[in-house]
Amino acid sequence: MPAIRLFDTAAGHEVALESGDRPSMYVCGITPYDATHMGHAASYVAFDLLNRAWRDAGKDVDYVQNVTDIDDPLLERATATNVDWRELAQSQIDLFQTDMEALNVLSPDHYVGAVESISLIVPEVERLVSQGLAYTVPGTNGEPDGDVYYDVEAAGKQSVAPDAWSLGSISGLSESEMLELFAERGGDPGRSGKRQALDPLLWRVAREGEPHWPGGSLGDGRPGWHIECTVIAQKYLPAPFTVQGGGSDLIFPHHEMGAGHAYSLAGVPLAKHYAHAGMVGLDGEKMSKSKGNLVLVSKLRAAGEDPAAIRLAILAHHYRSDWSWTDEGFAAAKADLAAWRRALEHAPQGSAAPLVDEMRAALAADLDAPAAVAAVSRWARQANDGGAPASASDRTLVRDAVDALLGVQL
Repeated sequence: MPAIRLFDTAAGHEVALESGDRPSMYVCGITPYDATHMGHAASYVAFDLLNRAWRDAGKDVDYVQNVTDIDDPLLERATATNVDWRELAQSQIDLFQTDMEALNVLSPDHYVGAVESISLIVPEVERLVSQGLAYTVPGTNGEPDGDVYYDVEAAGKQSVAPDAWSLGSISGLSESEMLELFAERGGDPGRSGKRQALDPLLWRVAREGEPHWPGGSLGDGRPGWHIECTVIAQKYLPAPFTVQGGGSDLIFPHHEMGAGHAYSLAGVPLAKHYAHAGMVGLDGEKMSKSKGNLVLVSKLRAAGEDPAAIRLAILAHHYRSDWSWTDEGFAAAKADLAAWRRALEHAPQGSAAPLVDEMRAALAADLDAPAAVAAVSRWARQANDGGAPASASDRTLVRDAVDALLGVQL
């Protein structure tokens, strides 16, 4: 595997990843109430490629993923469907993990829930309060006293070090852009009593009828979204770890705020690099739960579709691109998969090693899966056209390499 280059969102350009023996990665997990749609699948397949590229280079990878198993959307779905929120969460976690296994996504070393991490989160929020980087908001409009918010302005002034965090250092967005996205993505810019509209929630004090846990000096409640990932990552990974990954909809506010929390708590960046996968639509339209146009991996599998074909349909698109799932694209992936499998029986002698080199070069260049897929398809056409002696050793090497590097099982 050549040296791996990856597009760093915060830097705005490709960077060479460090060549140490133990790279580390944190990829934000699901909120388990509607798993696993194609956007989820594409994101986890993308970072599975990085995991595989590192492992192919002989690295021991530390990989952590969370699951936000307590959050407003989960509670709202549980109420709407008259299901206990814990049962809903567990059923969707189980479904997600089954889908990931079917798509041949390598499991993280640690798969950590928000609920099990609350005892870790509480003292960190208390520490932010004691540092003057978090504050409580008085109750208004029927809300109770005591919700705790992060003070982004104070946090941005905490250090003048070159790698210090300030608002916008990860996303590069303007304040007006941040405000728009903050409102769309779980923030509450209009909450009365906040010092700044963009201050994110750290601890939500208990409301009647909502699940809550002991919060020490904070009072009973539950954690905010961003602090959850920060604390889990700092518990299980080095500081800073190598790559923070997720969908591009997590750049702001989630990764922006998480990076701020981490710097406030540890004095060093959360991650060295930030990488993000594009959004997936359906037939040219945005795919969303509200529109009811989700393409679910589990439904495709239940209909008898080959998970390897689903994965190959995802790999046909560069991980950073926004794209749409279409019947035509899926049909093309199924045709390619069939051609690859036929070609194994005719693998030309001496053809495997150059193909492996091409695949490795493609993945090292910002995880260019489409280039790697195209290389395999060229090899398959040559093999299926015949004329060269077939080689059992080349067949074995191609099959193993396509599985190891692309995760496509032939």
